[in-house]
Amino acid sequence: MLHLKSDTDDRWLAQVDEDLESVLIDHAHCEKKAAGTALNLMFAYVEDLELCREMTEIVNEELEHFHMVIELLDTRGVAFRRLTPSSYGRRLNDLLRKGEPGKAVDRLLVAGLIEARSCERFSRLADHVQDPELVRFYRGLFESEARHHTTYTRLAKHFASEAEVVARLDELAAAEAEILASSDDPPRMHS
Repeated sequence: MLHLKSDTDDRWLAQVDEDLESVLIDHAHCEKKAAGTALNLMFAYVEDLELCREMTEIVNEELEHFHMVIELLDTRGVAFRRLTPSSYGRRLNDLLRKGEPGKAVDRLLVAGLIEARSCERFSRLADHVQDPELVRFYRGLFESEARHHTTYTRLAKHFASEAEVVARLDELAAAEAEILASSDDPPRMHS
């Protein structure tokens, strides 16, 4: 369903155990970035009305999630602050093809892979953390992240055939797995 080529390993869960606060703060930043990605896609492909409608929904959901994480941080007495981001998103975006329509396909598929990885990580977190509030929180986010992944993948087919989209998704998913495997970033949602 999620088209990922690897599972999150125990190394990441150990990072979470060592610095849950940073992972929570980074999660808020990720929700903000996800809203920005959807908004940028809406501006870039304004002639695609279905894409614009879908991106509006995603922007709204991601901003709602951002506020939920901010509230969670606040109730825990954790100040929201800047963090050095992981290299994950930049390295994925470095894979984008330059010309259209390949660039549109890649932008949508990369956004979808990031959503898929978030979904997978939320599931792992819900199974791993001992805090009942966090378990409920991460289980509650799982469905929308999976839906976002599906939406991005479906919309990529507006710009290329299904066969081309599936082949490119396989390529990008393999690269995404390599990026995570080679990461030496500090604890982040996508480290």
